[in-house]
Parts: sequence; structure tokens; C-alpha cells
Amino acid sequence: MEDRHVDERPSRFHLAIPVDDLAAATAFYGGVLGCSPGRAADNWADWNLYGHQLVTHEVPGGRTDRVAGHSDVDDHRVPVPHFGVLVSVDQFHELAGRLAAAGTTFVIEPYLRFSGRPGEQWTMFLLDPAGNAIEFKAFADDADVFAT
Repeated sequence: MEDRHVDERPSRFHLAIPVDDLAAATAFYGGVLGCSPGRAADNWADWNLYGHQLVTHEVPGGRTDRVAGHSDVDDHRVPVPHFGVLVSVDQFHELAGRLAAAGTTFVIEPYLRFSGRPGEQWTMFLLDPAGNAIEFKAFADDADVFAT
């Protein structure tokens, strides 16, 4: 069966998330994560998150459903919902070091998930200042991304 979701050019996602403090979001996404800024207004800002378009929208009072629950994965409680990015192994470790140096409190500390099994990956979870759950992960081999 042909995969209709494969294209010649790399696909990028666009994700808009609520934040309760745009200045804190700017410090986190621009400063801690090192995302390049894009367009912005008084109540929103675009970010280049590893080539993907992330938009932080200031929502008065913030959101109340930051983490709806958890799902157990590889003996860890994964926050749901969450979003994330797949990066290279080198980018993962550089980012993990930068986050640790910035005093980030991890929901799940950086570790090697599914070690020695199909889908082996480095992963870490954290919350942005507005409480949005984020996962960064890295596979040594891209063929493992959808390994079963």
C-alpha cells in the first residue's frame, strides 16, 4: 500500500499552544531551548522548534487541562497530552545538558528507553512555564522510529 503521507520535501508540523505569560514563554522557548523567533504580536509568538512552527498564544488565566492524565510507558508515567520533537542523538544530549544547566525540573529525566529492544530511544519529558508537557527523543537509527 502506498503511503500518501510521504512527500519529496521534509514535512513540518504547526502547533499552537496556550501560555499564561508570553514573557516567560519567550524566555523558555527563545532562551532555554534556543528556538529562533519568528513573527510575533502582543499576545502570540512564532518559534522555530527544530524546523517546526510552534506558536505560543497568551491565553488570559492560562489553561486548566495541562496534563489530563498519565500513561505508563517503559515503567515511567508519561504525561498526556504532550507534544515533542525527534532530534539527533547529539542534539538530544546537548539539549539535555542545556536544560539541566538551566535548572529544569524534568517530569522524566533523560534516559535510554526500550534499551536493546526495537524502538530504542533516548527520551526526556519536561513542562514549559505554562505547564505544557514536552517530550524530546532521539533514535540512533531512523528505521527504529516506527519499529514494532
